Amino acid sequence: MTTQALETFIRRHPRLLVLTGAGVSLGSGIPTYRDENGVWQRGAPMQHPDFIRLEATRRRYWIRSFAGWPLMAQAQPNLAHRALARLEQLGHVALLVTQNVDNLHQRAGSRQVVDLHGNLEWVRCLSCGQHSTRMAMQTRLLAANPWLEWLDADMRPDGDAELDETRLAQLQVPACLHCGGVLMPDVVFFGGTIPPERVAQCLTALQQADALLVVGSSLKVYSGYRFCLRAREWGKPLALVNPGWTRADELASLKVMAPCAGVLETLLSRLAAATVPG
Repeated sequence: MTTQALETFIRRHPRLLVLTGAGVSLGSGIPTYRDENGVWQRGAPMQHPDFIRLEATRRRYWIRSFAGWPLMAQAQPNLAHRALARLEQLGHVALLVTQNVDNLHQRAGSRQVVDLHGNLEWVRCLSCGQHSTRMAMQTRLLAANPWLEWLDADMRPDGDAELDETRLAQLQVPACLHCGGVLMPDVVFFGGTIPPERVAQCLTALQQADALLVVGSSLKVYSGYRFCLRAREWGKPLALVNPGWTRADELASLKVMAPCAGVLETLLSRLAAATVPG
C-alpha cells in the first residue's frame, strides 16, 4: 500500500487516535527491543515486579540507566515526530498515545499526548508519590558515586545500557528527599500494570475518533494491541504504518509497509498542499 492510500484513509477518517511505538524514535538514535519481525534483538528488559521487590535489581537498573540516560536526554525529535505534531495542528489527531517513554513527541510539538507506559523525564517515590526530574537523579547518582563518570557502556532501548557490573555492589542509590522512600523512574516496566484511568482516557478518545492509526509498532505487547481489538469491536477502521510484521495485520483495513518517517513526511506534504487556497 502507498502513501496515497494512507492519505485517502485519513481524508475519509479525519479525526484519528494515533498509537506510536519504538519505530518512531529509531530515527532519533534510540534502539528498539525487536526487529522488523517482532523478534527480540537483545536480552530481556527490566521486569516491573523485580524492580519493586529486589534491591539488587534496582541497583542494576540505576547503574545501567546512569550510563544510558545521556543518550535519551540528548536525543532530538525526528521527521516522524515532527510530522505527527503537524498532523495534530492540521486537526487530524484527536489524541496521540505513545508506547515510548522518551518525551520526544512532546518536544516535537504534539500537545494531546498520553504516555501509555510513562515518561523517563520523571522519577517518583514508591512511598509518598513525590516526583522529581530524571536529570536531578542523574546528578544525585554521580554525587554519591563519583566513579560512575568513567563507565563505558553499550546503549540499549529506553535509556538502558549494557555494561560491566563488577562494581554493582558499591553503588549507592539515592532515596527520596521527602520521605526516604525508594525511587523509581516514572514508567511501567514489562510486567507492570498501566494505571486504569490512563487506559480509560485512551479508550474514550478511541470511541470518539473516526479511526485508529498505528505507527512504528509491532503491537507485540498487549497494552497497545488492546486498542486494535477495541477498534474492531467498535467498528473503527485501523491503518498500520510499519516496515515489518505487526500483531494486528489481520485486523487492519490498510497497511503501509515502510519506515514511518518517510511515509509521514510525504503524507504531510500531500495533506498540507491540499489545504492551501487556490
